[in-house]
Amino acid sequence: MPEDGYTVGGLARLAGVTVRTLHHYDDVGLLVPSRRTATGYRLYDAADADRLTRILYYRDLGFGLDDVAALLDGDTDPADHLRTQHRLLTERRDRVQELVTAIERELEAHMSGIRLTPEEQLEIFGERWDPAYRTEAEERWGDTDAWAQSQERTRSWTKADWEQVKERTDAMDELLAEAFVAGVQPGSVRADELAEAHRAELNRFYDADHAMHRGVVGFTTGDERFRARYESLAPGLSDWLRAVVEANADRHA
Repeated sequence: MPEDGYTVGGLARLAGVTVRTLHHYDDVGLLVPSRRTATGYRLYDAADADRLTRILYYRDLGFGLDDVAALLDGDTDPADHLRTQHRLLTERRDRVQELVTAIERELEAHMSGIRLTPEEQLEIFGERWDPAYRTEAEERWGDTDAWAQSQERTRSWTKADWEQVKERTDAMDELLAEAFVAGVQPGSVRADELAEAHRAELNRFYDADHAMHRGVVGFTTGDERFRARYESLAPGLSDWLRAVVEANADRHA
């Protein structure tokens, strides 16, 4: 730790958050710097950095800022905080692992040309799985050119093709999360480049112009089931991605 404490920029880099995030935490009283310089610049000490770590733990677990404040400012012993976080993380890890295993089995079935019945889907995904998910996309977009194009383009895809799609999707998500954490602003050159790269991935399935790109991302970031995937990478990523895509679409309107 620096002798004089962390500056807001230094703590942001250390924690992998944006300076704007720390400013907001200060504004709402969640993380107020221990002191300021004579010119008013924020300085954070080791206790502040420790509190930020706990804030990020709870935020990553899905708690809202008010709930995080209540947890941190109550009478809970620090060791109890760690026990609570350990329990919640372990529970989430187990749930995620169940879903990962189920999705891998479902993906393997699709790659092999096998279609599962609703009963089999429930058996694989457990009680939280809704068999309607499988048909929802077709009901929503089944009569569109994009749906027809997607069916035609993927009809002959092999397991290797699907594995490549997954790799590209994971890589794209990582790029988006890194840019968000780094503070890339919607409407900037870098943000527009990422929006076009994201749209290019959709074009592997169907012809996605900027209006369609806006609509697809608006839907996925507005639906909690899909939104959770982005939020698991970085809290706030969903809204940022929607803003990036909308700014890029506006520029091409």
